[in-house]
Amino acid sequence: MPSPLILASFDSPVQPLAVRSCRDSPLRKFQKEETLKNIFVGNLSFGATEGSLRSLFEQYGTIDRVSIVTDRDTGQARGFGFVEMANDAEGERAIAELNGRELDGRAINVNEARPKAERGSGGGYRGNRGGGASRTNNRW
Repeated sequence: MPSPLILASFDSPVQPLAVRSCRDSPLRKFQKEETLKNIFVGNLSFGATEGSLRSLFEQYGTIDRVSIVTDRDTGQARGFGFVEMANDAEGERAIAELNGRELDGRAINVNEARPKAERGSGGGYRGNRGGGASRTNNRW
């Protein structure tokens, strides 16, 4: 005969947890401001530096970060980069005025950066499938 199921009881009712929004979080001061503008800069010359990009964009406002993307194997610049500006309005003005402007002999492409697209699991490796015996469409 199976033993009877015993349910535990608590003396006090379960109280729901207070949910705090991100705005109330004590970690808020460590998070980036919502007005941050991430700007894509394309068609850069391979000799362009983060310093030259910074000086170009500093005319329009406060720069939070500048990065030029490099090839992981060779370390050579890939011809594009990103500038993060602290203020959304200043970023919009920089985009409007710098798009098409010449830097190091090339007309640069400046626009708001889009979020990185989700990629598949990658690689295409499907593991060892063994010999021909595991085929699902045997011909014989």
